[in-house]
Amino acid sequence: MIETIHPIPAFNDNYIWALIDSDAGQVCVVDPGDATPVISYLEQNKLELSQILITHHHPDHTGGLPTLTERFGVEVYGPDNPSIRGISKPLREGDKIPVLGVEFSVLEVPGHTLDHIAYFSDASETEILFCGDTLFAAGCGRLFEGTPEQMHQSLSALAKLPEQTRVYCTHEYTLANLQFALAADPENKALHTRNEEAKKLRSDDIPTLPSTIAVELATNPFLRCDQPAVQSRVGAHRGESMTDVTETFAALRQWKDNF
Repeated sequence: MIETIHPIPAFNDNYIWALIDSDAGQVCVVDPGDATPVISYLEQNKLELSQILITHHHPDHTGGLPTLTERFGVEVYGPDNPSIRGISKPLREGDKIPVLGVEFSVLEVPGHTLDHIAYFSDASETEILFCGDTLFAAGCGRLFEGTPEQMHQSLSALAKLPEQTRVYCTHEYTLANLQFALAADPENKALHTRNEEAKKLRSDDIPTLPSTIAVELATNPFLRCDQPAVQSRVGAHRGESMTDVTETFAALRQWKDNF
C-alpha cells in the first residue's frame, strides 16, 4: 500500500512524485522528466522502481523514460499518444489501474495539451489526485494545444472531486500564481492568508504542495470564474462587462499569460 508520497525535485521547479510502499520497498514515480534524481533517490533509500505514471507528453514530464525503462524494465502508464516513446499501457477516460495496491481512475483533462490525463484515487484513507500541468496550486496550465472551453471543462471536472482530495501538481509555481491571484481576486481574505503561508513555506525551502480541492476552490481564480468579484476584476482589466463563466476563464488565462 502507498504509505508516503514524496517530492523528488527536478530541473528548476518540477516535482517528480514518488509513491512509496516502504514494506515492499517499492516506488512508483509520476512524470519523471529526468532520470538522474529518480535513480539517486532509489539508490539512497534502497528502493525498487515498480512502475511509472505519465500525465502528458511534454519533455519535462517524459524525458527520463528511456533511461528508466531501459534500466528497470517497468510498466509505463500514460496517455494514448503514440508520440510518447516508452508508454507500455496507454490509457483513456475511465480506465482503472493498480498502483502499489491502490486503484486509480484515469480522467482525460485536455487543455494544457490534448493528450493530458490525470490520476485520481479514493481507495485510500485520503483521496489523491495527480494532475500534471492542468490544475496548479492557485493556477492552471497554459493552453499550448487545447481551447479555453476544453480547459475550463477539465478544471470544472477536477473541482467536483471531494474537497479533501490532495492535489499533487508537478511544478512549484505557487508563489507566482498567488501574486496573479491577488491581482484577480484582491478582496479574498483566504487568498491573502494562503499567500502568507506559502511565503513562509518557501522561505524554509518547504514545498507548498500538495494542495487540496477545498483550498483551490477558495483561492484559485481559475476555479472561481463564476464569482462576481473575479468577473468584475477581469471585466475591469478587459474594459468590458464579464458574466459568462467560460469567457471569463478565457480572459483570465490571457491576462495571466501576460502578467
